[in-house]
Amino acid sequence: MPNILPSTTIADVVVVEPDAHGDRRGRFVETYRRSWFPLGREMLQGNRSEKQAGAVVGLHYHLHQADYWYVLRGRARVVLHDLRMGSPTDGATLTLDLDGDEDRGLFIPPGVAHGFASLTDVLLWYLVDGYYNPADELGLAWDDPAVGADWGVSEPVLSSRDQANPTRSGIEAALRPRAVLRT
Repeated sequence: MPNILPSTTIADVVVVEPDAHGDRRGRFVETYRRSWFPLGREMLQGNRSEKQAGAVVGLHYHLHQADYWYVLRGRARVVLHDLRMGSPTDGATLTLDLDGDEDRGLFIPPGVAHGFASLTDVLLWYLVDGYYNPADELGLAWDDPAVGADWGVSEPVLSSRDQANPTRSGIEAALRPRAVLRT
């Protein structure tokens, strides 16, 4: 049975440590199962991201889309920041490393800003529960002091989009995520 570990830092974030099985032929890992996650969202699209060491991606966030990340090769420093107004963890930052040699997946709910720094060359496989929607592709400044992240790289390489993202205090009220209330 996999270990399903709800984050104690950011509500609704889940780390999965799946079972790995192997022998002299190789190995097998079940990397994702919808039933592992309390929000039970159906993933609709799979993506692959390859980045060179030193690259920083993010911080990105969505009002409607959840992500599930799994590093297949290399080591990534992941930074999450809860932007959801009304969340019990609004304003919290979580930093963790995902490594292709250590089987771990990461569920990121809507409204939680997410990004990663490539500590080595990285191959990231990820699933999303919505098709690409440019109106739901939002950003937060990777170096915002309110986030306080240690990205683990000394000379980050960023896209022009990520260099232009606003600070937390500069996000328009209409673009701030709201926590989903569950009964």
